[in-house]
Amino acid sequence: MRRRHRRLSTSPELDITAFLNLMIVLVPVLLLGMVFSQIRMIELNFPGMDAGQAPEPEEFRLVVTLIPEGIEIADSDRGLIRVLPVGQEGQDFGNLRQVLRQIKTRVPDKTDLVLEVGPDIDYQTLVTAMDTVRSYPAVVAASVIEGELFPDVSLMDAPEDRQLAANASAESGEGA
Repeated sequence: MRRRHRRLSTSPELDITAFLNLMIVLVPVLLLGMVFSQIRMIELNFPGMDAGQAPEPEEFRLVVTLIPEGIEIADSDRGLIRVLPVGQEGQDFGNLRQVLRQIKTRVPDKTDLVLEVGPDIDYQTLVTAMDTVRSYPAVVAASVIEGELFPDVSLMDAPEDRQLAANASAESGEGA
């Protein structure tokens, strides 16, 4: 007896219905997701002057020092303006914003500020400080907008052994 081998006379059909259904749903979802992903950038300026440039004597330089013990606000004319020690909730950004608003009312044309940051400050605290010194929430016509404080922020390293002025004077008084 001879075996007969049957050859398939028809080619099998490829069913891609499930794949097409997946693409119909997946492509619009991916396209919609791309619209909502944005990268936020904060423009930074580094303190310093061009070669041969001298500072103007009547212009003061506002400096906010951020260290783990607290926040200092100072300027080149009057020296130390305010010391905000760290509380139980963390850094006192609310009072920092109030002091900067008072300074802004006295010097409305000033837009730059130097943020001196200690080595032990974490990233989130730094970003919160930068957001605090740049703007404040204000209510205008029943809507909340961002009022401008000092949007031109320059970063600078604080010395590693830097202490709050209140702590430094208390320690020097104890030793005498």
